[in-house]
Amino acid sequence: MKKIKDLPPGERPREKLLEKGAAVLSDQELLAVILGKGNRNEDVLSLADKLVKVIDRKGLNFSVQDFMSVDGIGSAKAALIDAAFEFVRRRIKPEGLKITFPADIMPLIQHYSDRRQEHFLGISVNGANEVMNIRVITIGLVNKTQIHPREVFADALADRASAIIVAHNHPSGSLVPSPEDIRITGQLKEAGTILGVPLLDHIIFSSRGYYSLAEHNDL
Repeated sequence: MKKIKDLPPGERPREKLLEKGAAVLSDQELLAVILGKGNRNEDVLSLADKLVKVIDRKGLNFSVQDFMSVDGIGSAKAALIDAAFEFVRRRIKPEGLKITFPADIMPLIQHYSDRRQEHFLGISVNGANEVMNIRVITIGLVNKTQIHPREVFADALADRASAIIVAHNHPSGSLVPSPEDIRITGQLKEAGTILGVPLLDHIIFSSRGYYSLAEHNDL
C-alpha cells in the first residue's frame, strides 16, 4: 500500500478532493481526509484502510468503541469520526429509504463497485420496504466469495427485518450472473422462505451498472 508521501501531490486525498470533489475519492481516501494524518508508526491511508473494514463489517451499528479497537486509533480520532458520521446521519439517513425498484438501492452501495475483491452485502428491509441497515457479510477473492445462509440471515433476524436484499460487486466489471450466483440465490431464497424473511432481490453491480436477478426473473 502506497503512503501519502509516495503519492504525487495531485493524487493525495486532500488535494484530490479540493481539485476534483469528494465524489471521486474512495472510502479509504475520504476517511484519510477526516483523520488528517497518521501516527508515528502508521500512515494515514493504512489507518483509514483498517477503519473501512470495521465500518463495512458493522454497517450502521458502529460505535466509538469499535473505532478505538483499531490499533493506532485513539479517543480523539475515534470521536472525530463518530461525530462526522452522526452529523451526516441526522441529515441524510439511509434508514427509511424506500425500495420500489432495484435501482433505488444503488446510491447506497455503488461505492463498493471499485473494490478489488467481491463484497457480498446484506440489506435489511422492513415491512414498508424501507432500508434498515446495510452490512458487508463477507469479502472474497478477486472473483469468488463464499456465502452461507446463516451468515446472510443472522443480522437480518437481529434487525427484525421483514425481508432482505443481497448484492455483490463484480471486480471484473461484468454484470452477467455466474452459475454460482444463480445457485447461491436459489439457496438464499429457499432459506428466506423457511425463516419468514423473504429474499426480494440479488443485485450484481459494477462501475458499469447493475443486474437485478428479480427484474430478469432469475430469482
